[in-house]
Amino acid sequence: MDTTVNDAAATRPWNTGSVCNVAGALAWQASQQPAAIAMHYPHRNTLGRVSGYRSCTYRELNDLANAYAGGLEALGITAGTRTALMLRPGLNFVAVFFALFKAGAVPVLIDPGIDRKSLKQCLGEAAPEAFIGVTRAQFARRFLGWARNSLEILVTDGWAPGTGGTPLKKLARTDTVVEPVQHPTQADDLAAILFTSGSTGAPKGVVYRHRHFVAQVEMLRDTFAIEEGEVSLQTFPPFALFDPALGMTTVIPDMDPTRPAEADPAALVELIEKHEVTTVFGSPALLDTLSRHTEQTGHRMWSIRRVISAGAAVPLRVIRRLEGSLANDTLIHTPYGATECLPVSNVTNQELDARVQDLTESGEGFLVGQPVTGNEVRVIRITDDAIDDIDDATPMPPGMPGEIIVRGPSCTDTYWARDTDTALGRIPDGSGGFWHRMGDVGILDGQGRLWYCGRVAQRIETGKETLFAEQCEGVFNQHPDAARTAVVGVGPRGRQIPVLCVEVTGKLEPVDRERVHYDLLQLAQAHPLTRSVRTVLFHPGFPVDIRHNAKIGREELARWAAGQMQT
Repeated sequence: MDTTVNDAAATRPWNTGSVCNVAGALAWQASQQPAAIAMHYPHRNTLGRVSGYRSCTYRELNDLANAYAGGLEALGITAGTRTALMLRPGLNFVAVFFALFKAGAVPVLIDPGIDRKSLKQCLGEAAPEAFIGVTRAQFARRFLGWARNSLEILVTDGWAPGTGGTPLKKLARTDTVVEPVQHPTQADDLAAILFTSGSTGAPKGVVYRHRHFVAQVEMLRDTFAIEEGEVSLQTFPPFALFDPALGMTTVIPDMDPTRPAEADPAALVELIEKHEVTTVFGSPALLDTLSRHTEQTGHRMWSIRRVISAGAAVPLRVIRRLEGSLANDTLIHTPYGATECLPVSNVTNQELDARVQDLTESGEGFLVGQPVTGNEVRVIRITDDAIDDIDDATPMPPGMPGEIIVRGPSCTDTYWARDTDTALGRIPDGSGGFWHRMGDVGILDGQGRLWYCGRVAQRIETGKETLFAEQCEGVFNQHPDAARTAVVGVGPRGRQIPVLCVEVTGKLEPVDRERVHYDLLQLAQAHPLTRSVRTVLFHPGFPVDIRHNAKIGREELARWAAGQMQT
């Protein structure tokens, strides 16, 4: 693709004037650095197997996005059209996403690895009018009845016969000059529906407006001091969509994004070295796998300037292990946030010193840092009820746990087709704005730093005290034989029994299991916070979320523990 884009809007910085749309950043980058590499991505042959890597420039990516946008508009995918997107990570995923933004359409993103029932429910709620997916997704849609009552337009990336879809490759005309496309979307226009992972309940569709994406780009750039021309290894596909807006080169690895813990660490290191990657984004599970590999091989990844991880708290031992494979001045960021509001706060490895580690291992929670510039964070008294006005929320004093609420430019304001959840999830601030309820328990310390203690829904109420899962787990996770621990409540709330579930490293002989059992009970008695924990159960492998392989399914573990205690 060597056509020239004559995009007048790209002669000035994006999102100035009457248009608010992150796709404008791609056109801007294409005008400023047309020959710069935008992406390195896996190339698949006709059988769907990766046959190597290819690259495309910013001009080529913008041309392809414009071509797709024009083709989609010709099919009827225009402004406001809700469009389910199920493509593999790679060139087409990024190009089609930006094409939908250029056309003013509304992408609907759902984790492909969630169970079939939840996936069907998500699509039923979103009621997309169009579906763009790989052949496998199209066959699944057809035979499982996904969004059967709402879909009108189908586009298939790959083998199309039998899917009822128009081949995606036919939409991109590259034999003529590509006309620029940019629908004049406004800040409050619906931009996308992004479903949560459903790690603590049914997945919910989060409504993103165009201003939310623009705010996120600015907050990510400023928080992590990202500069144009850097190279980013993205192991979580949706985050790859921010890279073009930041002027970065994206490297997309050949891996299953729903199983980051199973990624090939040697292949990741090879990509990092080949492309001189400066930024790595990965879940705690992926960083655990990568750091174990580099520790075993003694490998140092000298090009990396920063590592960013999200989805759950990164264990301190993983951070320490990873530090050994990086340059001394490399920062490891562990930001806190959620699909509904990202980022909220940020902390680096340099701040997670021995003092912080001692506090975590004493049950104070996990430090997630100072609020990101632009955000206001408060901690309020926990309630399961809706709060109609911020004046009705009781603020907790520094050092006392409560529910975390946030107000800021990237906070979304509603769930799609879920009025009850929207009412529970937000608190009007009295001036036309609102506070978002994170559903998490936290503590603000005397320095204004936020500490994460666990999910509100996963608190354990015994009738004598309330325990917060991740606060307690900080005590037990320090045991060298514990890969992960989870404190869950068995029984009705108000009379729950706290139970410690343990996933061990490797395989333990019976005598060693008894030793670990005894050690953990001793740890529990050594800390006032955990003295009521008197039951320890060994679990073969914790259930975790699909998106990051890091959030523990404590509700499922609680049901398992109840069954174990009855036998």
